[in-house]
Amino acid sequence: MKVVTYAAAGLGDTAPVAFTLEAWGEIAADRAASADRLLDAAERALARAEPVGGEQPVVSGGSRLSAGGLVKTYKSRAVVNDVSVQLQQGEIVGLLGPNGAGKTTTFYMITGLIRPDGGHIELDGRDITAEPMYRRARMGIGYLAQEPSVFRKLTVEDNVQAILETLPLGDAERRERLERLLDELAIKHLRRQKGFQLSGGERRRLEITRALVTEPKFMLLDEPFAGVDPIAVHDIQTIVAGLRHRGIGVLITDHNVEQTLDIVDRAYIMFEGKVQVAGTVRELVFDDRVAHLYLGPTLTARLRARLTQAA
Repeated sequence: MKVVTYAAAGLGDTAPVAFTLEAWGEIAADRAASADRLLDAAERALARAEPVGGEQPVVSGGSRLSAGGLVKTYKSRAVVNDVSVQLQQGEIVGLLGPNGAGKTTTFYMITGLIRPDGGHIELDGRDITAEPMYRRARMGIGYLAQEPSVFRKLTVEDNVQAILETLPLGDAERRERLERLLDELAIKHLRRQKGFQLSGGERRRLEITRALVTEPKFMLLDEPFAGVDPIAVHDIQTIVAGLRHRGIGVLITDHNVEQTLDIVDRAYIMFEGKVQVAGTVRELVFDDRVAHLYLGPTLTARLRARLTQAA
């Protein structure tokens, strides 16, 4: 895809929006008409990132990832105590809470980075608690780490190709999947750029592209908005929201609560090692316990106003 920025169209400096060459070629020579059409196309391209509280139908493929009764103890202190989380294909779920709530430890137990002291993790009823990360990946559980994971000295194309080479695919199928993903994630124009040359938002798009190579059922996203400049946050939100429509189940943990609530269908709020409240975005925002334990008065008022106005 050819990437055209608002600035390139004389519309100010804002995030890049990807258009096909065909769509770009249709833009009229008249600048005013071009501006109107580009804005309209941009709004359609970004419309997949739903506003806060915009609950979406689940595109379910039937698979379910669940954690039940998770416990983790450090030096006789239970940092996670009887936590249960469920995720099915085609929905986006947040795992949120203040620092020290136990959400990161819970998230890492679900990914396989940390072994729980109690409880179990199941994929479609199969106990995978003891399975290492690479086996979970083969089962369809993708993981996007907070830390940069791209090969810095490889090009964008070679970064994706490196993952494709691990799959039992023919050359033609590898090439088709490469081109399709570069196009869908709007990074085809970056294919010759080295990993170290990418911005935070571009790197995140590449990391998500690499994770999609294996066609996972679920993706576990650790701080997907960390290290991403504000202009690129909406771009990442759009991509993550689009995973829902691929039938992928997404579990997100992130300190950027407002950006996360913009795209999740529901969330778990943890505090002092336990899930205190769970529900849809609307249910959480209007729950006084969530306001007291996590959101605070200012953010709560802003989110409630947005939801009320949207209704």
